Amino acid sequence: MYKKVTLDDIKVLQGILGEENVLVGDAISPDYAHDELGGIEKMPEVLIRVQTTEEISLVMKLAWEKTIPVTVRGSGTGLVGSAVPVCGGILMETTKMNKILELDSDNLTVTVQPGVLLMELAAFVEENDFLYPPDPGEKSATIGGNISTNAGGMRAVKYGVTRDYVRALTVVMPNGEIVQLGAKVAKNSSGYSLKDLVIGSEGTLCIITEAVLEVIPLPKVSLSLLVPFADMKSAIEAVPQIFRSKITPTAIEYMSRDTILFAEDYLGKKFPDTKNDAYILLTFDGNTDAQVDADMKAVADLCLSIGALDAYIVDTEERKKSVWSARGAFLEAIKASTPEMDECDVVVPVNRVDEFIKFTHALADEMKVRIPSFGHAGDGNLHVYICRDSLNDADWKQTLDTCFDKMYQKAEELGGLVSGEHGIGYAKKEYLKKQLGTVPIEMMQGIKKVFDEKNILNPEKICF
Repeated sequence: MYKKVTLDDIKVLQGILGEENVLVGDAISPDYAHDELGGIEKMPEVLIRVQTTEEISLVMKLAWEKTIPVTVRGSGTGLVGSAVPVCGGILMETTKMNKILELDSDNLTVTVQPGVLLMELAAFVEENDFLYPPDPGEKSATIGGNISTNAGGMRAVKYGVTRDYVRALTVVMPNGEIVQLGAKVAKNSSGYSLKDLVIGSEGTLCIITEAVLEVIPLPKVSLSLLVPFADMKSAIEAVPQIFRSKITPTAIEYMSRDTILFAEDYLGKKFPDTKNDAYILLTFDGNTDAQVDADMKAVADLCLSIGALDAYIVDTEERKKSVWSARGAFLEAIKASTPEMDECDVVVPVNRVDEFIKFTHALADEMKVRIPSFGHAGDGNLHVYICRDSLNDADWKQTLDTCFDKMYQKAEELGGLVSGEHGIGYAKKEYLKKQLGTVPIEMMQGIKKVFDEKNILNPEKICF
């Protein structure tokens, strides 16, 4: 179906991009064969590094004419194989497209290229007294990757997810045509929202080359509250009660003692409290000390009244660094504790979080495997990790298959979905098909065909 990349194709690519930006054979690092978790591997036939929309357009015209598959890659921090070139062909890296093009303080927008890192964008807008609210845990991910997976993160409880902050996109279609989707305007009721189809499509429909993102005025005050509980059930049950109090924290994270200890070992730094089994970490922000203090005190009193063992105010720089550096290191800390791991990124209704976590504990005992977890208690998005430890190849594969089957089935029973923010990619597509059924999958395949009739952009992902 797909044509192999030839020497003539390489010469055309070198003419478009320059020889230094076209790599083949041993010049391509093995890191480009996989993403962060590394469970899915395939080397590209050629790696290219693009810097402009026009370059991408010319590359795609070549790929379209020759029917060569193209996979787009940012920082490679994905966890489901979305940026792995499973059909070979061209791997297009966008990290050189890393310019912040405009900050429009009148319209509250910032325009960026897709290779800008989340941490770079966050720092830039904060320096200018603005906030870009989406806050995924992986700060070294690119904005293009965030948009492609509709990334959420810790502030989604109050502010929403990436989709809520994308005003407009410049994209290159599979045939090389350059198209503008959306606009800088705050409201848009002009036909189908093609922009929103692209958000979360994981590079299967078109290639994002520029994004207009909404920002908000930077809140003047931000404080965190660390609340220990005797067990996870008590911690999770506090969350709906917090919402019913009519106070909306910026973030509500849950974490277990075991996960915190992994982070302590990984970072070589102490967490403020590790003597209890379960914790929720909350953040509050606003424009006055009085407002934030009142919200925090009300939630602290509520938690203590329903069984919390204490409530630690995280107000000093030392405590903030201790708590949030640990939270940010959870994934890497768990990864460092085992030779290999894989992730189940599910989302369930907030009031079923404890039920799902208890299920994973029982599953760990049944399968005789470690299954640590952490996640966003405020929106029901859970990150659950299956650790290989000393399992041999055959037992590891069987354990993974069984655990994933049972966890996704449980999530569905609880009214949840197979992915909260990391996407479907290659790793989860069979679970998505099983959960959604024939008609929704056929609709997705129909959308893909309209955008990409030749199926050359990131093939074999999501719904194929």
